[in-house]
Amino acid sequence: MSKKIFTSEEIENLSQNKYVKKISNKAITYTNEFKIHFIAKFNNGKSPRLIFKEAGFNINIIGLKRIECESDRWKKAYNKNGVLGLDDTRHNNSGRPRERELTKDDIIAKQNAGIEYLKAEVALLKKLELQER
Repeated sequence: MSKKIFTSEEIENLSQNKYVKKISNKAITYTNEFKIHFIAKFNNGKSPRLIFKEAGFNINIIGLKRIECESDRWKKAYNKNGVLGLDDTRHNNSGRPRERELTKDDIIAKQNAGIEYLKAEVALLKKLELQER
């Protein structure tokens, strides 16, 4: 985590960006849409700094080190697990392992949710590809 503490003005400035999901005085949580957008642009050869700047972020407020760390983390997650690796799982995960076995209905529901999520990801990637043309 960065040592930089955001001022209330900086928080207000950053919270106006559509790609910011949540912000505190110490941390920024980006939307999954931005993470996918970032990976798509990065794979097309754009630099992380330029991607953040084009997305409307003030580079001086965020800081280059934070951009570098975020991009490294997202690239590793994407290379390891694909688009699902970019998903913020903190809300869905308590960190504790399940004590009960999943039923067949639970497994099917979980797989169906995963399929719907992947369909939405594909639609978003198609939309991004059309915007680049």
